Amino acid sequence: MARLAGVDLPRNKRIVVALTYIYGIGPNISKKILEACAISEDLRSDDLTEDDISKLRAELEKYHIEGDLRRIESMNIKRLSEINSYRGMRHRRKLPCRGQRTKTNARTRRGKKTGPISKKK
Repeated sequence: MARLAGVDLPRNKRIVVALTYIYGIGPNISKKILEACAISEDLRSDDLTEDDISKLRAELEKYHIEGDLRRIESMNIKRLSEINSYRGMRHRRKLPCRGQRTKTNARTRRGKKTGPISKKK
């Protein structure tokens, strides 16, 4: 089992898919990395040689992934919150900050608030 960027790659998956298990790497970046390392996309993660793994590690150094990317994202949100921008305010209130409607949707962001509504007498 190969271990890259602190993540155990899944066994017996195509390497192009296995690389997407690393936070910050999607399908397109995965293909670019494999192209730069001259590794076939059809190769299985179990079949990687030590030379291939070292090439991948060297190529992954060029990208912001895993802990570094999470830290950068949290710092960006903290900066927005500190300067009292609209997006920062929405983040603080745990509401959608990209213009979505909140009257009927946004249940994942606002929380599940269902059930009977008590009427005042």
